[in-house]
Amino acid sequence: MKIHNLLFNRRIGSIGVPRQFVRFRKIRAEKPLEHLCMDIKYIHIHGAQRNALLLTVIDAYSRKVLTHMLRFNIKKRDVIVLLSLLLMEYRIENITLRNDNGSQFIAGVVRQFLKEKGVNQEFTHVATPEENAYIEALHSNVQREVVERYDFESIYHAQMIFSRYYEWYNNHRKHGALGKKSPEQFLLQYAQTNQPCKTEKIPEIVSNPNPVLSKN
Repeated sequence: MKIHNLLFNRRIGSIGVPRQFVRFRKIRAEKPLEHLCMDIKYIHIHGAQRNALLLTVIDAYSRKVLTHMLRFNIKKRDVIVLLSLLLMEYRIENITLRNDNGSQFIAGVVRQFLKEKGVNQEFTHVATPEENAYIEALHSNVQREVVERYDFESIYHAQMIFSRYYEWYNNHRKHGALGKKSPEQFLLQYAQTNQPCKTEKIPEIVSNPNPVLSKN
């Protein structure tokens, strides 16, 4: 990023609601929808010869992708709309949302919105992606399993592919850290036992490519 002048070298200021930085590097989620993670990844749209922005929110406990947005431009108002729909759909209360210091996330209106909704927003320290490891791992999977396999003809083509991928990811992709279960299977087990599911402390294993996403 430094070579391509993608680093933001100015000091990030704070306006309005003070930012709360993470106290613990690793998230210790004990139940679904307790800790959420949010981040943006650049996706190159070959047909348009420009980058789009993929905004994704996941549940740290189950690794489930809760919502996402893919657009050429994502502004602070777009973040508020996405989070509003998320909070209405899942009726989440007493949650912590972790994100980095992207301009859309540090915007005063976004922080004020989350404060009013009772969401505890915490920021990772600058240049410390390991503090948001769950969604960084997701983006690593996205890079290998989607980005490196497709030449996107248009933003609409990319939106279709990512919608299909995330649906497969939630329902079928096995995670070593979830006991070789998909996020939905892991949540179903939690619902049946009404107790936190034990996870295995082993690295995530990349499963076979999704046949639904095959180019052929």
